[in-house]
Amino acid sequence: MKNRLGVHAQVWVGGWSHEEAARAIASTASLGYDYIEAPALDPSLIDIDFTRKELEKNGLGITTSLGLDDSCDISAGDPDKKARGEAHLMKVVATTRDLGGTHITGILYSGFQKYFTPATTEGVAGAVEVLRRVAEEAAKSNITLGLEVVNRYETNVINTAAQGVELCKRVGMPNVKVHLDCYHMNIEEADAERAIIETGDYLGYFHTGESHRGYLGTGSIDFTKIFRGLVKANYQGPICFESFSSAVAGQPLSGILGIWRNLWTDSTDLCRHAMQFTQAQMKAAEEAQAIRTGGDW
Repeated sequence: MKNRLGVHAQVWVGGWSHEEAARAIASTASLGYDYIEAPALDPSLIDIDFTRKELEKNGLGITTSLGLDDSCDISAGDPDKKARGEAHLMKVVATTRDLGGTHITGILYSGFQKYFTPATTEGVAGAVEVLRRVAEEAAKSNITLGLEVVNRYETNVINTAAQGVELCKRVGMPNVKVHLDCYHMNIEEADAERAIIETGDYLGYFHTGESHRGYLGTGSIDFTKIFRGLVKANYQGPICFESFSSAVAGQPLSGILGIWRNLWTDSTDLCRHAMQFTQAQMKAAEEAQAIRTGGDW
């Protein structure tokens, strides 16, 4: 297995109090995962010293993820929002650095919300400027920024892998990569496998998640093609399992994502299954690749 495997913290907890952080980190480590993805919508809620000690105690790595809110929307074309968004992202960079984190991912380029008008040329250009400066700061600590490609109900800037690649090219920094998520790809991509392959070296972070956000393999996503795409692209970066249930997910995330149903109650069983499922799918994809002597799938 080349890829580091992780889980999103909200499969365990809805917040990041000392008790929640300790439980999420210990639970993730106990199942053999390599890292945990911690929510950084509000990085001030993360006790850096406590979290780092828990990570070190459990031998676990960490990444952070977030989406900007409307007041910090760097794509809005509003100078005040742009300045607040840049300051917020810089704070997340500092927090991630101090945690010993390797990646900051999510909707880093716009508001994490439903838009009612298209993105403007000027707004996106402003976002590119901010992302370049944030990436320069992140690079000092060997942190990769993952621009998550999400569905049309969560941003109006990048909804497809190809758009994600184009945004990365515009930022033009080697530590700015595309973050793909098969939940979103299931909505927006005509051919998810091909999209992964064509993203190629720009792919820097990957989320696995089912179409209904529950157990992997119980929804409509074709994971055989997803993992064959990852193998074909020779993707060796992190793979993080993301799942949400109304029994665990906290606000504001559950409201933004519309997590109204309780699809699971046993976090440990869910995450154990996700690891086994991911390892089996990757092994099958690698074996399929090995026995093919040429041509496309």
